[in-house]
Amino acid sequence: MRYVALVLAAGLATRFGGDKLSAPLEGEPLLFHAIRAARAAPVDRVIVVTRPGVETGEWPGSPRVETLALESRSLSETLKAGIAAEASADGAFVFLGDMPRVPPELAGQLAGTIGSAYAALPCRHGTPGHPVLLSRAAFPAIARLAGDEGAGRLLRGRDDVVRVEWDSPAIHFDVDRPSDLARA
Repeated sequence: MRYVALVLAAGLATRFGGDKLSAPLEGEPLLFHAIRAARAAPVDRVIVVTRPGVETGEWPGSPRVETLALESRSLSETLKAGIAAEASADGAFVFLGDMPRVPPELAGQLAGTIGSAYAALPCRHGTPGHPVLLSRAAFPAIARLAGDEGAGRLLRGRDDVVRVEWDSPAIHFDVDRPSDLARA
């Protein structure tokens, strides 16, 4: 199976009050933590979907990291652009640019469990988290999304989604406000 990792990072960060992806966490921009988690996935390409002007850094080696800059900031447009950039992949991992604590080994476990399922995702106490691995079968439905919605609505209630129980709050932790950086 050939997978791509998408790091969605085009939001406006209105609750944060500015450019949260460049906010420092442990001496580097918040976004770099999500890129590092995406690079740990079993992929040969990482696509960071962001707005113009966001610094995505230099990432030598494999997997390669590419930037896809969009003027649109809606979640659906960001996700659709990432999928369209690598539509020939067997599946796409979806990472969020403001989730700095995703365990690096989690993506490999999702890849090992997806089989022929529509998607695989981690859950903690029954609550879905990130990253999500979407199979190619999900790509047509992703293309029809609109507005500020991601794949969550498409996955709820499906019996062909693999849910991997993961006992870490990191799969839910995101940075929305400056105070969240202190908790990170």
